[in-house]
Amino acid sequence: MSEPDQRLYFLLQRAAHRLRTTTDRRLQAAAGITTAQLGALFAVRGDPGTTQRQLAQVLGLRESAVTALVSRLVRAGLVAKRAHPSEHRAVVLELTDDGAAALSAAQPEIDRFNGQMRALLGDQGFAQTNAALHALAHWEPEEAPGP
Repeated sequence: MSEPDQRLYFLLQRAAHRLRTTTDRRLQAAAGITTAQLGALFAVRGDPGTTQRQLAQVLGLRESAVTALVSRLVRAGLVAKRAHPSEHRAVVLELTDDGAAALSAAQPEIDRFNGQMRALLGDQGFAQTNAALHALAHWEPEEAPGP
């Protein structure tokens, strides 16, 4: 078997997939939203009046992906679009009452999930994993040299 560090990327991908599918199922049951929608709702709540471009940056997604995500949130009545006060082509996003209710409904599941992760990893492992994932999420590796 290969050394664990040689399989880190594979393990991160596998863990991310498992966590996303499990959490999507739980959040759908609890609040009718997915993990992607949860992240967007948290971001909009944290920065009312954010634009789609800013939301894409916060979520680390392409603007086209955020456009589709926001469209789904608007259709579901969880986010509202308003005209941007100074950029005529831009819109700002605001959480609706239904969006706030979805976040409230999701919170017990988030707390339960975090409790299960803390139980699995221990307090120290939970804190170390959180710090390591934060570092990876903000890491900008050097590009490989061209041919």
